[in-house]
Amino acid sequence: MEVAILGATGLVGQIFVRLLENHPWFKIERLVASERSKGKKYREIAEWVSDDTGDIEVESLEDFLKNPDVDLVFSALPSSIAGKVEEKLAEKIPVFSNASSHRYEDDVPILVPEVNADQLKLIEFQQEQRGWEGFIVTNPNCSTAILMLSLKVLSEFGLKKVNVATMQAISGAGFKGLSALQIFDNVIPYIEKEEWKIENESRKILGFDFEMSAITTRVPVSHGHTEAVFVELSEDISVEELRKAFDSFDPLKKLKLPSYAKPIVYKEIPQPKLHRKLGNGMTVTVGRLEKIGKKKFKYVTLGHNLVRGAAGGSILNAELSYRLGVIK
Repeated sequence: MEVAILGATGLVGQIFVRLLENHPWFKIERLVASERSKGKKYREIAEWVSDDTGDIEVESLEDFLKNPDVDLVFSALPSSIAGKVEEKLAEKIPVFSNASSHRYEDDVPILVPEVNADQLKLIEFQQEQRGWEGFIVTNPNCSTAILMLSLKVLSEFGLKKVNVATMQAISGAGFKGLSALQIFDNVIPYIEKEEWKIENESRKILGFDFEMSAITTRVPVSHGHTEAVFVELSEDISVEELRKAFDSFDPLKKLKLPSYAKPIVYKEIPQPKLHRKLGNGMTVTVGRLEKIGKKKFKYVTLGHNLVRGAAGGSILNAELSYRLGVIK
């Protein structure tokens, strides 16, 4: 299938390109960016290129929209412009979006394939409601995406309450997000709108209501978000039972998706520098699991914010959709 990447010169866009190199199902055909990049070879702009993609001529978004002749689109556009663009494309083409523009609409799934694959059923409703031949599928905010895998396991034991404090990498702010002077020797205990996203996206993805509170912080780490999680369950289980549930969680294994990796790996002391690249960046690490009261636990989880939390998650969404026949 021929694909286009929108926002291809940005941080997430370049990860899309890297992960889609030599993909067995999806071939990069068109790279789309701002008017400033129009007409340039991708190698002139991107920090990472191969011989194959380096020679692709970047086109402007305006030009692409005149003739979006591809089988599907991966969108790494800023949320400020993604909304109308993605809707226009979805009239004819499947769009897999990393932007937040459509996440909170009732007929648009926020998809994490290991967690809520059943929400792909929303696509048929979305198409009927909007008269589209294509559709929009979103992936969550990066911190939410990393957290969701462990919360899915916990939901099997009756998830009642979640408190989470994130320690998020500077790459989550994009190329222009933070200066070195701001983050050096510092922790910034506020990321705009991030806490609301984690709390509300988590409930939509899991499909039920539970008490949740988040504090988000930016820390001087290049890649990899770490999260300290405190939970209360309905069932009183042991640490050993929960650890076994984490280890055995692997719902996509039999589907043989190209981007598949074991979703959760347990490491006693998870660290971004050591563990963010597990499973080519698609594996989330869980550790420091302790029982802190009846039906209460704490643990640490981490994952690669640009791969599992962004481009890789969106590609996995497209692979699942293709495997299940949602993409024709």
